[in-house]
Amino acid sequence: MSVIAKEIQTHWRVVQPLFSIRNEKEYDKAVATLNELIDEVGTNEKHPLYELLDTLGTIIHAYEEKHYPIPDCSGIEVLKYLMKEHQLEPSDLPELGTPDIVQAIIEGDSDLTVKNIHALAARFQIAPAVFV
Repeated sequence: MSVIAKEIQTHWRVVQPLFSIRNEKEYDKAVATLNELIDEVGTNEKHPLYELLDTLGTIIHAYEEKHYPIPDCSGIEVLKYLMKEHQLEPSDLPELGTPDIVQAIIEGDSDLTVKNIHALAARFQIAPAVFV
């Protein structure tokens, strides 16, 4: 066996479990590892572990798409869900307008504007695309 193969084999035993997520236990371990890598690496693309972080993120994403698909829903349905989860009333969303305007949006009588979408994304700290 070559020197390179021996060195890779030694390190492979440590990282190999991260490259194949087959169940919830392995998924949880991969997510915990990813969180540790994010804490260590951040967004520094020059960090020696950045490629591992990026690859592990891709593997986790593939597992999530298969096992936790996100149902298609409208921006208004997302807004209704978030309001319910956060126990919000139309008057609690002044960034969308008056309570009557918010109620009209919730009932589907009015559409979310680009300004509304950006305000909601900022408020709930999620991607604007969720509301499109």
